[in-house]
Amino acid sequence: MRAVQVVGYHTKLQLTDVPEPEIQGPLDVIVRIGGAGVCRTDLHILEGQWAEKSGVALPYTIGHENAGWVHAVGDAVTNVQPGDKVILHPLMTCGLCRACRFGDDVHCENSRFPGIDTDGGYADYLRTTARSVVKIDDSLEPADVAALADAGLTAYHAAAKVARATRPGDVCVLIGAGGLGHIGIQVLKAISAATLVVIDRNPAAVELAVAIGADHGIVANGTQVDDVLELTGGKGAEAVVDFVGEGGATSEGVRMLRRAGNYYVVGYGEDLVVPTIDIISTEINFVGNLVGSYTDLQELMVLAAQGKVALHTTKYPLADFQQALDDLDAGKVRGRAILIP
Repeated sequence: MRAVQVVGYHTKLQLTDVPEPEIQGPLDVIVRIGGAGVCRTDLHILEGQWAEKSGVALPYTIGHENAGWVHAVGDAVTNVQPGDKVILHPLMTCGLCRACRFGDDVHCENSRFPGIDTDGGYADYLRTTARSVVKIDDSLEPADVAALADAGLTAYHAAAKVARATRPGDVCVLIGAGGLGHIGIQVLKAISAATLVVIDRNPAAVELAVAIGADHGIVANGTQVDDVLELTGGKGAEAVVDFVGEGGATSEGVRMLRRAGNYYVVGYGEDLVVPTIDIISTEINFVGNLVGSYTDLQELMVLAAQGKVALHTTKYPLADFQQALDDLDAGKVRGRAILIP
């Protein structure tokens, strides 16, 4: 089968032929990929940022946002059967460790992460497990929801935290209305009564944000901190969700935060530098967000089936993977880029 692989860091991916994955254990599931999301993390992988953390041996197949159709199942699999449409939770988890027992499978002590530390979905087929596959509604197509497997799940995970911590009348600032941000806006609009203020450098992204539910849109042109303070009577926002995490977004975002506010870090790339005296004197909190749990993904798929969360996508054939990555790196992708095998 075809697979797009990392053959070295600081070099381009290569499309190659590799053996199709086979059932190896009773709970294995082989999925025929219908869509694989192209994520900024993939660019960071090529830059070597994940090399030490993942410990993956090269070459390996990249791609951690995947959806498709069940192709084959192990003898003990009962929750799906060949032909089912599924989206894949990005982690393969054990179900037995302390975190899994708590339902916090994103912190599974024995997890594997296809596309990060084992073969992923920039390919025709992918091997995962029964614990990782979520059946999707017949009205949904794998290529249309694939990026919800990680980008959507991450955005949902952060948005659900915001929804639990805010009340009607509170203000939530979302920095970045791109691939993750435009999903987070829709999720918060569906599950929260907070006033949503969206900031992005791209006027088209801000326009999209307002169209899909943001109450206020601000184009980042150097006055965004003052704009937020003006909107909040000088007090700042109860919540800031940072989908960017680089280019100075964090220092600006902290200045938008109200006393005792919560700063949700989702995007990454730069250091968060805050004097400890500022943290204790205002009692602000910093909350990290990776991906959500299996149940988070199930809930997100309900919102997708209800039409409350929709991905804006740009689709590319699998063979055009390099163009998709180049477009993402250049900021030309509206929403999420999806590879179609």
